[in-house]
Amino acid sequence: MDLKVVFAITLKGGTTSLVLSHNHPSGNLKPSGADIAITKRMKDAGMLLDIDIVDHLILSSEGYYSFAEEDLI
Repeated sequence: MDLKVVFAITLKGGTTSLVLSHNHPSGNLKPSGADIAITKRMKDAGMLLDIDIVDHLILSSEGYYSFAEEDLI
């Protein structure tokens, strides 16, 4: 995920909040270290730009994982 691209689109659209999502085709809903790191980077960048990162969802055929529900965002 390229933060510059995500936030460029977000800023052009006048968005004030954002929900991130991506899929795990394997069905494993546990966030990886990379998932956790990019969520933190997005949250930190959003704070600088006054854009609230509301949640980060991991989706699979097994269900979903919500960083907000797990108090990780």
